[in-house]
This record gives sequence, C-alpha cells and structure tokens, in this order.
Amino acid sequence: MIITVVLGHVRYSVPEEMKPESFVGNIAIDLKLDLKKLPTRKTRVVSEKNDRYFRINMDTGVLIIKEKIDREDVCKHMPSCILPFEVVLETPLEIHSIAVEIMDINDNAPSFPAQSVTLEISESALPGARFLLEGAHDPDVGINSLNTYSLTNNKYFTLDVKIGSDGRKYAEIVLENSLDREVENEYSVILTAVDSGNPQRSGTQQIHIIILDANDNPPVFIQDIYQAKLHKNSQIGTYVITVKATDDDEGSNADIAYSFSHTLDLPPKLFEVDPKSGEVSLIGQLDYEEARFYDIAVQAKDGGGLVTHCKVIVDIIDVNDNLPRITVTSFSSPVPEDSPHGTVIAILNIHDLDSGENGQVRSVINHAFPFKLKSTLNNYFTLVTDRPLDREETPEYNITIFASDKGSPPLYSNKTIFLEISDINDNPPTFERSLFTASVMENNPPGSSIFTVMAHDPDSCENSHLSYSLVDTQYQGMPVSSYVYINSDSGVIHSVQSFDYEKLKELQIQVKAQDRGSPPLSSNATLNIFIQDQNDNAPNVLYPMQEDGSSLTEIVPRSAAAGYLVNKVVAIDADSGQNSWLTYQLLKATEPGLFTVGVHNGEVKTVRHILDKDVTKQRLVVLVMDNGQPPLSASVIFNVAVSNNLPGALSEMHAFSEESEHRTDLTFYLIIALASVSSLFLLSVVLMVSLKFCQTTHFGLIDLASATLPAIPGSYASLSYAGAEGRQIYSYEFCLASDSRKEEFP
Repeated sequence: MIITVVLGHVRYSVPEEMKPESFVGNIAIDLKLDLKKLPTRKTRVVSEKNDRYFRINMDTGVLIIKEKIDREDVCKHMPSCILPFEVVLETPLEIHSIAVEIMDINDNAPSFPAQSVTLEISESALPGARFLLEGAHDPDVGINSLNTYSLTNNKYFTLDVKIGSDGRKYAEIVLENSLDREVENEYSVILTAVDSGNPQRSGTQQIHIIILDANDNPPVFIQDIYQAKLHKNSQIGTYVITVKATDDDEGSNADIAYSFSHTLDLPPKLFEVDPKSGEVSLIGQLDYEEARFYDIAVQAKDGGGLVTHCKVIVDIIDVNDNLPRITVTSFSSPVPEDSPHGTVIAILNIHDLDSGENGQVRSVINHAFPFKLKSTLNNYFTLVTDRPLDREETPEYNITIFASDKGSPPLYSNKTIFLEISDINDNPPTFERSLFTASVMENNPPGSSIFTVMAHDPDSCENSHLSYSLVDTQYQGMPVSSYVYINSDSGVIHSVQSFDYEKLKELQIQVKAQDRGSPPLSSNATLNIFIQDQNDNAPNVLYPMQEDGSSLTEIVPRSAAAGYLVNKVVAIDADSGQNSWLTYQLLKATEPGLFTVGVHNGEVKTVRHILDKDVTKQRLVVLVMDNGQPPLSASVIFNVAVSNNLPGALSEMHAFSEESEHRTDLTFYLIIALASVSSLFLLSVVLMVSLKFCQTTHFGLIDLASATLPAIPGSYASLSYAGAEGRQIYSYEFCLASDSRKEEFP
C-alpha cells in the first residue's frame, strides 16, 4: 500500500444553522480527485468529534452537512469556530486535511439574567458615584455579539459602558446629581443591550432604584483585582482565594456581605463565595480545554446597602491528566509475507487533549518487530513494514503501539493490534534425509507395502499440501514403475511384482514430493530398496552329475588306507548368506562305518582299511543341506567298486551296470570293448605291480591314460581335488561315450 500525505489545508466557511444536506464545498474538484473512483477508494471523513457533522456525496464529490450545526453549542465562547477533520482515501492511501469554519449568524439576542433588578443607592451618594450593573449576555460572536448599552433618559443617572479585561462590555450607572430621599425615594429606568447584527437584536432589563437613608461610607476592597491559580484537576472544595473589604461606618452599616455579581458569565455551580468571610472556593469540575481562565466579579455590600466591587481572575493551570489517545483509522490484515519494504499496515491517529508539552505525543513500537511508525500529518502515523516478513518464522504479530506525552511526569497509553501474515509458496518440501534405505523379503506378494517416505513443507494451506510421485527413471533397463508404485497422498511405496533375489538384489528409485502452490515447488529423495534373500533354492549338485537316474561308480583298491579320497561332492546354492552355506553328510551306505563325508568340503573318504569281509559293491547316498530356515537339501548317489585288479573292478562295474534301470546299448558295447582289452591291461598292471611292489603300499593313483590301451570311442576328462590338508592330490580320469550321457564310468 502506498501512502500519499497532502500537506496544507482545504478550508471552507459556512454559516451556522444550515439545514442537513446543505452544500459545503466540492471535495472532488478542490482536491483534484477522480470522481468515479471515490466509492472504490473507500473515501470517508475521519475525525474524533467532527465526522458527525459532515459527509461526502460519492456521486457528486460534494461535502455536505449531515446535521444542523449550532455554533454556540459547538464552540461555546470561542471567538473562532473551526471544525477540522481529514478526508481519507484508500488504495492508494491519501490523507487530506480539511477545515470548515462555522460562521456566526445573529440568531441570539442579548439577554439579562433577570428581567428586573433592584438597585439601592444612599441619598448621601455624591455625584459621580458609580454603580455596576449586571451585564447582558449574547452567545453570538463578532458583530453579532453585544455592542453597547443604553439607558432611558432621566436627570439623575447616566450610563457609562466599559470593556473588561476579558473583552466583555459592561455598564455602570453614574450619579449625575445629588439625591434627596425625602423628595423622591425611588426611580425606575430601562437598561437596553443591543448587538451589531443584521438585523439588530436587543434585550432589556428594568432597573428599580431605591434611595436609602444616608450611609456615608461604602465598603472598600483592599484590592481591586485579585488573582488566583488553579490546576485544572483541582478537587471540588479547593480553596481559591479570599477577598476582603472594609467599611468605616459603624453598626449595621459596617456589616459586609460578599456575593458574586455578573453570575451569568460564570459556568453554573463552578465557584462559590462565603458571604461572611469572602473565601472563594471551587464547587465544580474545571475543564482546561473549555476555559483557560475565569473573570469573577465579587461585590461587597454593607448593611446600609452600599456596594463595591472587585474582580477575581482565576487562571487555570494545565496539568498532564489526559492520556494520549490512539485511534486506528485504517488497518489491513492479513498481509502477504512477501510484502515490499514500506507496505502500510495501519493508519493511526495519536493525540492528547492536554496543551503545551503535556499535549505533545511521541509513539514507539517494539523494535524487535519488522515494523516502524512514520509520522505523517496532524498527529497521524503510519505503521509500515521495515524488514522482510517470514510467515514460517512468525505467522502473526501482536503489535503494541506505545504513546507518551512530554508532560512531567509523562503519561502513557498503548494499543495492541493483531496482524496475521498470509502465506506464499516460498518453501519447497523437504525430506528428512536425501537418501533412504529399505528392505523387502523376496517372494513378497505384489502390492505389499515396502516403505513410507515423508516430506515436510513449512508453508500453510494449499502451499503445504504434498503429493508424492516416482521420478520416471529406469533401473536395469526397466522403468521403476514396473517394480513399485507410490501412494500420492500418503507416500507409502508398494511393490508391483514379487521380487526374486536371485534376479534382482537391489533397486534404486527417485521419489518426488511436490506441493500445490502456484507455482508448485518440489524436491527429490533417493530410496535404495534391498531385496532380502529367502531360502527358496535347494542345493544344486554339480559333481557327480546324475542324469536320468544314472549313478557314478568309483573304483577303490582294497589296499586303500584310512583317509583314502574316494570322491568329492561339489554343490552350489543359488541363495545367499547363510541360506547358501552347505553341509554334507553321509545319509546311507552299504557298509556303515567304512566311509565318511567331510561336513564342509564334501570329500568322501575311507574311515578305515578295507577288510576282506567288506563287500565289493558299495552304494553311498550323500545328503547336501543348506543353512536356511527351513533348510533345503539335495542328495547324490554313487557306487563304489572295491577291487585290487582292473578286471575285477570292471566286473563290479558291470554288476552295478546290470542293476541300473536305465542301461543303454552303448554301455553294453563299451563293456565288451573293455573286456577285449582286459588281457593287455592286466599284463600291464602285473608289470607295474612287480616293479613297484616294494615301494607301494596302497593303490594311490590309477592312471588309465598311462596304460597302453586301445582307443575307445568317446572322450576323456579328468577332475582333480585338493584334500582338506591342501597336500595330497587325488586325480580321476574318466571317459564318456561321445553319443550317450546316460552312463558315467571312471
């Protein structure tokens, strides 16, 4: 809001007693205002007292009278009657100072307090003696006020018109010739008071003069003028001053009684004088703003009827007894938090009814607030922004305006206004962290809740209402929306599909939180979702391989010592962690106690020496089990042929083969081929045994490749394992038929 303060005044003059709706002046023309914008700018008259008399016609821009103005009622005895007020326009704000002078019309005639008075004059009064008369009162001012007095013609009395210290005119009767009570003891004259108005008005009073017997000495006041001072907040009964008169006569002619004269000039029931002591005291409440002094006429009358007069001038001393008054004439709430520096919040009128320094005011507000007061015109102040506002830091203010005057001691007052700060969308949503982590068990049901993201926006209303969404990105070549979706209101993230740890171990998504402001603000956070493994994969035996129910046959010499490595079971588990930890155990054996399996390495070894009583055909079942909950397992079956010679071994292998339910023709032909070369092979073995008999204690290595064997259709393969000690090497060579995978032989 921009405030325009117009220095200077527009002044109009109108006579009093004008009828309502009478024309005062054209505000629109005189202030150069746009007539069409007067209603929309909320044009109005602002005044503490005087807005009851005037209003603005919004159609014509004319200032008119709301109710009839009686100047004597509004301004009382003030010589000049000016009614000030302000014309305030908003958006943009303008303040214009207007003064309307109420011109007096001669609507009041001079009047006396009584239609008839009695004046007692001693016959001994000397020519030139003066007798004060009660003056007439005319509430009009200027030329319409009391102008002069006149007295009906007579040979004894004349009239002398004088002006008092207060500017008022009063009359004294002057004795022109000596009186003789015995000739005539009373007289009657007419006193006329006239003003200078047009038409001229007048008032009369009949004066009845009674001639008293001789009282040679009138009372005499010690002072002609008494002066006193009273504070305006003086309490009723406060002593003012004591007047004193003396009389040189004796007896009743020396008895003096004091009283007020010109009682019409006194405010009713304000002062009183003790008729005996002459003590003047206060009996009413003083109003410094109505009268700054009082001119009181006091008369002293002796028992013989002689009267003399003096004046008591009471000056009213202003005291600081009025608190500063704070009036809010315009106020805007709420204001946006992005309001520019100098935005007008309120217009205040701060004034004090006291005078002088007691009526000079100063005002302050709490400097910790982002506001300040600026003085404008005629005790008007504007409350404006002084620093940027932040609703999120302070959404509302209780602004207290303190006003003090310059009296001693100063008086204070305050007024509090409640100001709300309206929100703008100046804060983006914020997550607690920029990176979140969550975990979900694989094989979860689609639609299950995974995680909840929450963001906070310190703004209010629509500016703080958040909606959540997934940033359109891809993960491993697939859009993230194919994996998860998010509830836009709650921020709960749900799965779209069932996860498989063996295919997807983790997923990274970007979550966006956006408010509903204009324009909307947003922020992102990253969520890493880790898929937790379940024990959903049984161990898979890699070696020995078994297809179509076939079993592998191993040859073990009878001379094999304890710890002889027969075979090694190799298995893997597609799960991870403890779900993939494998253990091996011998589930079933033809000869219990002859073989054992390494718990962790799967090595099948002999436990003891092979005895002659041990059967030559052994069938072993090895169980492979993971460490999941519940555990999953697999088993492998292989045969062991115990023999010290190759033909015997082949015979055993042939026996095992005959027991196989899945024997093929290729196996049959292979056995025939092997038997045909057995003689040559046996000869070679005998030769080797005879050469190594002294050195060899067990059949540690069977190397078919070193023997001179006829070529057998198929292919050769070898498999070597290191023992648990990492020292002894066991080597196996086996051949497979090139066109069949149904049988396996070492």
